[in-house]
Amino acid sequence: MNRNRLLAGLAAIALAVTGIALLASPAQAATLTEVTNFGTNPSNLRMHLYVPNTVAARPAVVVAVHYCTGSGPAFYSGTEFASLADRYGFIVVYPSATRSGSCFDVSSPQALRRGGGSDPVGIMSMVNYVLQHNNADPNRVYVTGASSGGMMTNVLLGDYPDVFKAGAAFMGVPFGCFATTDGSSWNSQCSSGQRNMTGQQWGDLVRAAYPGYTGARPRMQVWHGTTDTTLAYPNFTEEIEQWTNVLGISQTPVFTDSPQPNWTRTRYGNASAQAPVEAISISGVGHSLPLAGQAAMAIEFFGLTGTGPTSPPPSSASPSTPPSPSSSPSNPGPGGCTSTVSINQWQGGFVATIRVVAGSSATSSWSVRLTLPSGATITNAWNANRSASSGAVTFTNVSYNGTIAAGQYTEFGFQSTGTAGTLTPTCTAS
Repeated sequence: MNRNRLLAGLAAIALAVTGIALLASPAQAATLTEVTNFGTNPSNLRMHLYVPNTVAARPAVVVAVHYCTGSGPAFYSGTEFASLADRYGFIVVYPSATRSGSCFDVSSPQALRRGGGSDPVGIMSMVNYVLQHNNADPNRVYVTGASSGGMMTNVLLGDYPDVFKAGAAFMGVPFGCFATTDGSSWNSQCSSGQRNMTGQQWGDLVRAAYPGYTGARPRMQVWHGTTDTTLAYPNFTEEIEQWTNVLGISQTPVFTDSPQPNWTRTRYGNASAQAPVEAISISGVGHSLPLAGQAAMAIEFFGLTGTGPTSPPPSSASPSTPPSPSSSPSNPGPGGCTSTVSINQWQGGFVATIRVVAGSSATSSWSVRLTLPSGATITNAWNANRSASSGAVTFTNVSYNGTIAAGQYTEFGFQSTGTAGTLTPTCTAS
């Protein structure tokens, strides 16, 4: 099999993931556990499971699928999904490919049909294991992944539309795009972005994976950098065409915004945060997603951020870099809001996650003000607008998270240079 080009291109992911690990280390109190004998496993995948110390009643399940050359443990330690699980009380399954190159099978005829064999069957056995052994909610099963894992996200949504409620594919390709019949796992036409078909043709490939299925289809979020040369950017457009067709909605977006500089987000079918299809294009970025904060946007797209676990999750920082304690909530009063902050600090920088909790009445908009210490400068923020990068900064809601039901919450975050010290956010709402 010729994977040389893919493996070389994916070296950037390993570096990016290493950087992300510094930003948001998974929780230390709970541990990643390997599960064996989890069920039918035709391609000898390995399964690792992360169960937070505090889970929601009937927890959701998120399958997080690694890139080529990676592993489940590497994806666990290098992305934010475990720390988000601590916060929101869901369970994360981390599959590991064991074949040469550690890529997932997204190309064989067996992989591209329901129950056909290969990796999708093994991953489904992992999901079923968690549903049976962890009292998880079969109506809240989701999948996300990067590169090879992004391609597998597309495949699983096509093979098992009755199992997965939504997916978030980082740097993937459409279902069936990588299909081969010669026993190889590489499709140069697809990887270079030269496999162009109509939405109907792409949709027919998905429908052929489970002939006769007439039930609901999962929602899809896709991410891609415009300068990706490993799985070329045109695949982003082809994914949009495929999933809008599968879901029976227009390819014309009903909502467009820019949540971050150089990002373009479009929504299809409706303009809500859980639209049928959401697509985020990032200008000037190559094959290096997800970046800090993007995992949180995937979890929000899944709809898992509205209500967290019933008791506070354990700290997500490592013992050598303990988090700053959360600030005391501001006094909301009726219709107001409170805000707390948690910090992941490392040498030379930190990430702050701020939770905005509505008071006794729902909010329609909110703002949070805080003052950064001298020497701290915000380099990136997500799920909020900001007035400045240093000193006194006011964060305001973006279009999709201003409305918070009474007693519920939303979260935003930012990355900064310097030392966090003691941050004291003050929240106001209307």
